[in-house]
Amino acid sequence: MEILERDEADAELMQQIVLLVDKEDPAPEGQGLAAVALASVNAFLADPADPAWRTWLSGPVGKSVRRADAKTFARIVEAFADELGGVEGEVGRGLAIGFRPAPKDAVPKKVAKLQVSGTVLPREERPAEGGPAPESADGVVLVLNDGLGMSTGKAAAQSAHAMFAWLLGAIRRDPQRVDAWLAAEQPTTVRFASSAEFARLSRHASGPRIQDAGRTEIAPGSATAFVL
Repeated sequence: MEILERDEADAELMQQIVLLVDKEDPAPEGQGLAAVALASVNAFLADPADPAWRTWLSGPVGKSVRRADAKTFARIVEAFADELGGVEGEVGRGLAIGFRPAPKDAVPKKVAKLQVSGTVLPREERPAEGGPAPESADGVVLVLNDGLGMSTGKAAAQSAHAMFAWLLGAIRRDPQRVDAWLAAEQPTTVRFASSAEFARLSRHASGPRIQDAGRTEIAPGSATAFVL
């Protein structure tokens, strides 16, 4: 199954996610992407009955991944976590905070001024390809199509889309796996796969493949990410 990422330009509500990018000691890219994905779903899990989520999920699911240095990130958390329903996601040294969806013109200026483009985190060594699909005990593996050459920021948004799509489906079809994942404190890893490896691993996907709308970096319909 594939899900086409609908045009965020038409989104009534946007979920804002802020990724910590430490200038002196940045987290590895995989940990940062996983943190963004967890922050996105954790904001939903904290208050799934909030009407904003129903509205957001019924239309184009827009996400905006912004970056902040350590001092700015701490200020954003302190100022807006309670007001905007912010919940953090953390994997290793990767740290992000996701907020409930809100109209674009309602985003606080201190959040809106944070940069979206140009986000870069250092890449850890990619595992050798071939062999069985990677596993994470009681956890999930986010698989990114590395053949597309996505920037960290683009890959972060796609990771969040894939995690959200997996979670919503798994809550209905495999709630025991979701419960085990939550009980194990959400173990999540990221796999950067070549286009060929991405296609091979997609046969084992437990969540939908995300297809990009093609407004920015990559061609429309490109398959970007899924969860094993």
